[in-house]
Amino acid sequence: MKQTTSLTNVEVVQQAYEEFRETGEITEQFAHPDFVWDMSHYTGWPEQQMYYGVEGATRFITEWRDAWDEWVWEVRSIHAAGDKVVVIAYQSGRSKSTGVRVEMNFAQVFTVKDGRQTRMEMYSDLDEALAAAGVAP
Repeated sequence: MKQTTSLTNVEVVQQAYEEFRETGEITEQFAHPDFVWDMSHYTGWPEQQMYYGVEGATRFITEWRDAWDEWVWEVRSIHAAGDKVVVIAYQSGRSKSTGVRVEMNFAQVFTVKDGRQTRMEMYSDLDEALAAAGVAP
């Protein structure tokens, strides 16, 4: 198990992404057991707004990933803001149900405490995410 207590908040988020790329899992190594995945800032999100714990976040990711063929995502930039870390990302895929190809940019605002992510807020508006964390767009 990697030691996370001496990592910066950005490093915690980067290592969590690396672990997810390698294993496809979100773990308590980087996400606090009371982790909250918040979709309420994502404009037009029609489904569940909050996912609780590592289990809830894993369920969200699994359901999302399973809906796509050729799903890929990449981190475009990372911005430190105190206990917040803003990740600007891109994803694309082809819907399994409709065959429609989708490409989108999005932002995730992580709150990190004591070397673990406690919250992730998803945004469709990149500038809104940066502003919410106090980072100038």
